[in-house]
Amino acid sequence: MGKIKKHNRFFVYIIKCRDGTFYTGYTNDLDERIERHNNGYASRYTRSRLPVKLVWWKEYRYFKSAFKAEIALKKLTRRQKEQLINGEAKWC
Repeated sequence: MGKIKKHNRFFVYIIKCRDGTFYTGYTNDLDERIERHNNGYASRYTRSRLPVKLVWWKEYRYFKSAFKAEIALKKLTRRQKEQLINGEAKWC
């Protein structure tokens, strides 16, 4: 079993699904994760809403920071996520 990397490059991201909904996640390989989403292997939620499009992301050096950011992003309203995506709001 592989060891989880505590530091490297981690990403929190928002993708927009075909039906207009947003999905938030985190990964250590953004390109691969988006590809897995579009191939139907990344999450049950996005599997029936393909294709998806990456609309926002932020890079973190530490896993814990990315994980905490994902939790906070998931608590945002749709309008707040749209403002973030459109550059109308900043993310720490």
